[in-house]
Amino acid sequence: MLIDLCWHLPSGIIDRSYRPSIVDAEIGRIATFDVEITKHTPPPVQARRRLPYRILCGNDTGWLNLVFFNAKADWLARNLPIGQRRIISGRVESFRDALQIVHPDHILTEAEFADMPIIEPIYPLTTGLNAKPLSKAIRNALAVLPDLAEWQEQNWLKKQNWPNWQTALQQAHAPQTMADLLPDTLARQRLAYDELLANQLALALVRARRRAKPGLVLAGTGEKQAELRKILPFSLTPAQEAVIKDITHDMAADKRMLRLLQGDVGSGKTIIAFMAMLAAVESGKQAAIMAPTEILARQHAQTLIPLCDEIGIQAALLTGRHKGKKRNEILADLAQGDIQIIIGTHALFQEDVQFHGLGMIVVDEQHRFGVHQRMTLSAKGQEKQGVDVLVMTATPIPRTLTLAVYGDMDISRLREKLPGRKPIKTRLISLDRIDEVIASLKRLIESGRQAYWVCPLVAESETVDLAAAEARAKMLQKIYGGAVGLIHGQMKNKEKDAVMKQFQDGALAILVATTVVEVGVDIPKASVMIIEHAERFGLSQLHQLRGRVGRGATDSNCLLLYRPPLGDMAQARLKIMRKTEDGFLIAEEDLALRGTGELLGTRQSGLPTFRIADIELHADLLPAIYDDTKLILESDPKLTSERGKALRLLLYLFRRDEAIRYLESG
Repeated sequence: MLIDLCWHLPSGIIDRSYRPSIVDAEIGRIATFDVEITKHTPPPVQARRRLPYRILCGNDTGWLNLVFFNAKADWLARNLPIGQRRIISGRVESFRDALQIVHPDHILTEAEFADMPIIEPIYPLTTGLNAKPLSKAIRNALAVLPDLAEWQEQNWLKKQNWPNWQTALQQAHAPQTMADLLPDTLARQRLAYDELLANQLALALVRARRRAKPGLVLAGTGEKQAELRKILPFSLTPAQEAVIKDITHDMAADKRMLRLLQGDVGSGKTIIAFMAMLAAVESGKQAAIMAPTEILARQHAQTLIPLCDEIGIQAALLTGRHKGKKRNEILADLAQGDIQIIIGTHALFQEDVQFHGLGMIVVDEQHRFGVHQRMTLSAKGQEKQGVDVLVMTATPIPRTLTLAVYGDMDISRLREKLPGRKPIKTRLISLDRIDEVIASLKRLIESGRQAYWVCPLVAESETVDLAAAEARAKMLQKIYGGAVGLIHGQMKNKEKDAVMKQFQDGALAILVATTVVEVGVDIPKASVMIIEHAERFGLSQLHQLRGRVGRGATDSNCLLLYRPPLGDMAQARLKIMRKTEDGFLIAEEDLALRGTGELLGTRQSGLPTFRIADIELHADLLPAIYDDTKLILESDPKLTSERGKALRLLLYLFRRDEAIRYLESG
């Protein structure tokens, strides 16, 4: 879409105003010269692919070589004819005591140069995308910007001294100095406000639509919850009790519940979800909990089904592995209402899965599911009444981001770990001492304990000098044989599940992996987490990986192996890891260190990204955006006024129109 080009803002500038004499030109600087073409020297035919095509040009201040690799001679002859004047712009280099420009950025006639901007924006690129066609496409998109109705409130716009959106876009794409690239310029502030308003308005519309739809009243009797409390070998914490109270209050209301439960690793989210599902069962409805992987679904089943058996609840597991007669039996029992709690994976989305009366859905690690998948499961409830939804995540999100990201949900936070969870000792070790770390694994294996060894790549790379999981696994297998397993994201799900089961059963002592173990199963005997090239991981990612250990009675350790010397950013990250295990504090520190652009862009977080806005840098705009959104929905909930119609267009421009349709699923 053209609008996507418009939202792709420049990240730098090229200043072509430097026009020195050739003899005085600074090496390494972009310079512009008015020269006459003197001589063409093509490479010998037999060396055409290795040697460049050289063109000599100059003026009364000196000589300059233009160098082209793999260029077509006829194109060069047409564009750089001998005896003609051309204006050349590019980075000046020195080669064998002569000045040269390799592949000039611009080769122009005097008339063409008059139309070229002296200050050029630089745009972020990705693989397969070249600067010149991208810049041209963006210029063409900006040239056809329509004159749209204003969606901002006029008095607010005037108070902020912001331009209209067309002017703001044109200014953002035409920086004259580096200062014009900063997020606090009037143009970028205006565009950031637009994007954040579109996001918040979409979330608010979803929330309003959800609340307008009647929900199931799942008050429960408390009988099964009381029975569960009697058989649990532990008492719930005050924090857990408070969250359960909030959830059961929501479920008892006649409005559909959509609540996010944020809990750090080891905070006890699963038992809270189980209590909520029991409230649904007590109310005569069915409940479902879905996990992103089969191994996690099986772990939930191993935990919950025995508890269900003890309190007289019929529960079952349904995954992609269930086939034939066994699957048909589960589906029949589910459709008849005999199964009250179903535990599963994406298999729950399939069309042949029908419920007798679905009242409650729990989504574990919600960011691992697509919105359309959650929507499909939600649709399996009653048409006239919305199914209650509880989504859980172990990814701590900074408070600054919570409303911007999850404004359509009610939010509960579990800040504390469960009693008995021992602290994890975190140590920084230089990769120069890796042999000592490898040797220490012998004692670990002999004691019956287990370890994770995490690497940042799957296979060896010629371009990046980082540890590869496959190579590390082979090396460790030479020393420890079949006690070492390997798991990575490029393996098929069945293969990954098989390896994880071996590790879970104790058949493997060392599991070499990429970050696929970031969200994984409980392995009580896994007491050591080794992260190789830890300086290359984000803070939140390091924290999630560390949370894979410390789940048993044994003292646990996290070894962060790094390649010295450390940069300032990496040093700060690893220092924070040593200082605290509080995931929410770590998320705040990560935000401060990296900014939301990178934090929200990480695949592990699963959070939406913003094209222009930076939540941290534009945080001062958020209070006004929340107030503005509230005012819009109070005065024009259907967006039918003149401003409302313009706001509909704003949602479309930032692709939030789809969010209105799909986010209803949670």
